[in-house]
Amino acid sequence: MTLAAVTLSHSPLMDFSEPGPGVRDRVEAAFADARAFIEAFAPDVVVLFGPDHYNGFLYDLMPPFCVGRAAQAIGDYRTAKGTVLVDHDAAAVIAEKVLDAGIDIAISESMYVDHGFVQPLQVLFGGIDRIPVVPVFINCVAVPLGPVRRVRLLGEAIGRAAGALNRRVLVVGSGGLSHDPPLPMLAGASPEVAARLISTGRHLTPQQRADRERRVIEAGRAYAAGRLTVAPLNPEWDRRLLDILAGGDLTELDAWTPDSFAAQAGHSSHEARTSIAAYAALSTQGPYDTVSSFYEEIPDWIAGFAVTTAQTR
Repeated sequence: MTLAAVTLSHSPLMDFSEPGPGVRDRVEAAFADARAFIEAFAPDVVVLFGPDHYNGFLYDLMPPFCVGRAAQAIGDYRTAKGTVLVDHDAAAVIAEKVLDAGIDIAISESMYVDHGFVQPLQVLFGGIDRIPVVPVFINCVAVPLGPVRRVRLLGEAIGRAAGALNRRVLVVGSGGLSHDPPLPMLAGASPEVAARLISTGRHLTPQQRADRERRVIEAGRAYAAGRLTVAPLNPEWDRRLLDILAGGDLTELDAWTPDSFAAQAGHSSHEARTSIAAYAALSTQGPYDTVSSFYEEIPDWIAGFAVTTAQTR
């Protein structure tokens, strides 16, 4: 067994909003199970599929996929800031093999990553410098979005490339399930917001970043209190997706259109693409079994929240 998988939701509200009684304890127990799974697997390197929230990837150049050969964490929402321990050589090999497989990806020698990448590294490993990482960005918010089939094929190509490294590789998918936080859209945006989505959002001043984070935190609290009208969480959709991932036949997801994601589970449900890629990568090494699976609807974090682990038989 040279590949194993972990998927987990993230939320910028985890450190700012206390959910209902017992919720945090159950989430922390699921994180502890994932850490124990990782310790038993003892990976040499982590391939981390993550999204971005208009912090590192903007409309001045928005690739569907990008492999980072170096990365800097921006430190949003109290997450770590600084240089991520990236395995440059492994990233270079994976990128080359994925391109050889016919999957078009971008390459970055200076990837900026936000809490979508950093939270899982902190939760699972204790920091951004504890284990070598290959960060793989998947566009999950900026329309137009490509078909889910392309995400599956990306995951499979990376799984085959990772399997050829002759190292123990943990693939991690970081993203929420159903959720619809108030992210801005380029269409119809004011000139100021459009400029931020196109280019200026990559290097906000400390005050601009604090103001942005404050708005998100306030929106999360308003949603939990029923004062914010966005798409509701959809546990039925979440559980159906988790069942498909656990079942092993990911081709069923090829028919799930981007419009259906947004209509049924909110615009940010596209972050589930990171979990699809992770399980697709694992599937290249043979049949697999889910070792643990946690799910809970957490309105205080605007998230259908899941943590899963899986390994080949």
